[in-house]
Amino acid sequence: MIAETVCSAVSAAGLGIAIVTAYRKRYLAAVRIAAYSLVPIGLVMTGVVEWLADTAFSPTAWAGFGVLGLAWVLFMTTRAVERRRGGGTRKERRAAAREAGRSYALSAAAAAPSLGQGTRPATRPASASRGDDDFSDIEAILKKHGI
Repeated sequence: MIAETVCSAVSAAGLGIAIVTAYRKRYLAAVRIAAYSLVPIGLVMTGVVEWLADTAFSPTAWAGFGVLGLAWVLFMTTRAVERRRGGGTRKERRAAAREAGRSYALSAAAAAPSLGQGTRPATRPASASRGDDDFSDIEAILKKHGI
């Protein structure tokens, strides 16, 4: 009796968290949380504790198996959607993001027009000191980004 109450409370709390997660527009996570929260009530409904007594002919037990099956289908559906989106593992997503950043940086550098040697002064002015030269690179980067 106490175990059933605790499992029911855990399931209700999990479904509440799933609703809040769905409200925040994180639907895959909400479905996954809902699947996790259905497991305790499914186990109670199957009568795992009283397995040998009356599992075979209990409609509640078979309904519990149905709930567990539904939870399994929800797990597999969210995994399939995540893989279809190109989710993969966390390491794979981070590596893909890094590669995308590198390819963008390379393409931006390649798209910049080259000035050639004719537009560059051959000698530096005598008034430019070494300290000013160090900041010229930084100033060029800031100007490039419009800062």
